[in-house]
Amino acid sequence: MKTIAELIAEQRFFRGLDRDSLDLIAGCGRNVHFAVGQRILTAGEPADAFYLLRSGRAALGFYVPERGTVVVDTLGGGDVLGWSWLFEPYRWQFDADALEPVSGVAFDARCLRDKCEADPRLGYLLTQGFARVMLGRLQSVRLRLLDVYGTGSGTR
Repeated sequence: MKTIAELIAEQRFFRGLDRDSLDLIAGCGRNVHFAVGQRILTAGEPADAFYLLRSGRAALGFYVPERGTVVVDTLGGGDVLGWSWLFEPYRWQFDADALEPVSGVAFDARCLRDKCEADPRLGYLLTQGFARVMLGRLQSVRLRLLDVYGTGSGTR
């Protein structure tokens, strides 16, 4: 059986981190499982963790009155879920639900923030990683908006 440090060392999000950094991060992690339909994140609730999905799929979205939930991205094995733990007021901005059974690692937000404060290099590396995740999610939302509204002939 692999340790959490070994599991995360295999994931693209953590590539480039040295062994000491991986061990620090792993010390905040625990294995988690979510059943089909189970809520992983709820918008407005405290953002007390982030998740590395190892298997399964999860839908990331938000509720729109009279339309229901709008899915902005679908995440799977190897993807990272949740960046709100990094920024005050530390509240989830989206909902996330398991579309399939999900296995992953949950990383305690307080533990990680404390370690990042004690080791600014680690904080910088994690922030860089999450900046890449946010850019990818914004690009995904842009593509979904194009699907919904089309390219049109309007000007910028």
